[in-house]
Amino acid sequence: MPAVPKHRQPIINAALTLFRRQGFARSGLNDIVDVSGAPKGSLYHYFPDGKSSIAVAAVEEAGRRVAATVAELAAECGSTGELLRAHARLLAGWMQGSGFRNGCPITTVLLELAPRERAVSEAGRKAYAARLSILRDKLVADGFARPRAEALAVLCTSALQGALIQARVERSGRPIEVTASELARLIEAEVRS
Repeated sequence: MPAVPKHRQPIINAALTLFRRQGFARSGLNDIVDVSGAPKGSLYHYFPDGKSSIAVAAVEEAGRRVAATVAELAAECGSTGELLRAHARLLAGWMQGSGFRNGCPITTVLLELAPRERAVSEAGRKAYAARLSILRDKLVADGFARPRAEALAVLCTSALQGALIQARVERSGRPIEVTASELARLIEAEVRS
């Protein structure tokens, strides 16, 4: 029976924490080892291709977490507008809870490594695709044709990512909540028309 990879997930979790706070380049391997509590040998055992392979795993994990959150909200909320507002409240709360030190670990890694690192770029595409498909399906349930729903899902995701950056700079959750509220209003107005 193979051994349980007991240090792999703590390494990924540490990388997520560091990447969302300080980005990929400023997060050294020693920092990841220190925060994870894993022996340095475990880092090389699980990620023999180095730091970029940790970035791939971190983007994949962050993508799963975001998709799970958005899917849960989609199931709880009656419309895409409600989902966007609920997600904004969560995001703004998380940002405020971190003292606006945290950003999106997917975005921070992709800004530094894509398109140079193909595996990281692919992990980012998959992470965004999962989120986009949930939003698209919710928009289709709201009555949008699939092509329009796909375009609106891209708009919503892109706008909220930009709002996260603005929230961090302004040290306020307001940009996130305003962005989600305005997107929701646009979507709801289009549904009514």
